Amino acid sequence: MKNRRPDLKRRRLLQLMAAASSITIAPPVFASTEAKTIHKAIPSSGEQIPVIGVGTSGVFEVGESPAERQGPLEVLTALQQTDNAMIDTSPMYGEAEQVIGELLPLLPKPRNFFLATKVWTRGRRSGINQMNNSFRLLGTERIDLMQIHNLVDWRTHLHTLREWKAAGRIRYIGITHYHERAHDDLAKVIRQIPDLDFLQVNYSLMEPEAERLLLPLCADRGIAVIANRPFARGSWFSLTRDRKLPDWAQEMGMTSWAQFALKWVVSHPAITCSIPGTSRAKHMLDNMQAASGTLPDQATRRRMFAMMMEA
Repeated sequence: MKNRRPDLKRRRLLQLMAAASSITIAPPVFASTEAKTIHKAIPSSGEQIPVIGVGTSGVFEVGESPAERQGPLEVLTALQQTDNAMIDTSPMYGEAEQVIGELLPLLPKPRNFFLATKVWTRGRRSGINQMNNSFRLLGTERIDLMQIHNLVDWRTHLHTLREWKAAGRIRYIGITHYHERAHDDLAKVIRQIPDLDFLQVNYSLMEPEAERLLLPLCADRGIAVIANRPFARGSWFSLTRDRKLPDWAQEMGMTSWAQFALKWVVSHPAITCSIPGTSRAKHMLDNMQAASGTLPDQATRRRMFAMMMEA
């Protein structure tokens, strides 16, 4: 019995490798020598990252079979067409960290992602154990961004994150939340952490509340902002279902309502990137096209928001 687990793991790995070798994904429209993916700089370092990454909550919480892993594998393969794109995950997201760690070695090219995960527990030792487990599951010796999830025991974890950043285990420190009711608390914490690199917060056409306080505060303090829930948990598509994309939006290069929403989000000067979640390659490719061409100016952003309000 003791020898069966390695055999099963090896068998599953071989199945996943076979699945990876059969993947065929059409390149996105903007993937050419003439078109470039839009990047923005992380204020604390100047490092450039694409404005569109991927979130893994729910969509990467899958089982071990090749059929269940096929969707996430194709998403990562599509995302890899842009350098340093963010993959955001968390121990809170079920099997997502393990899925990422097992799929990354199967991709056609060496890893070139910006890996972001979180600590979501109380107590220093518990936090250290959880983060060490994230390193193990993700199969890496260095994580680009470690975030304190939903501000849980943030003072305790901040000490560890500073130590690990100084030692080179992590590159950036962040805090997160997903709901407007936490925005005031986030602002208070931001004012207490002089070396904070990232804030992750909900921001979309249907949830623009971060503009009130958080986005100006982060812009003033040089903090990168990751926009989660850019489609407001799917409410955006319920609103736009069966509606024709405006001609003026199509003239600006938008070909879907997803791109419309994402371009509005990442065009805010304080937003560094957005992390829409998906387990389907065609949706990932569609989302990635929001990082091509040009971004809306302030007048166009107002027009886009007014159109949403009239819906």
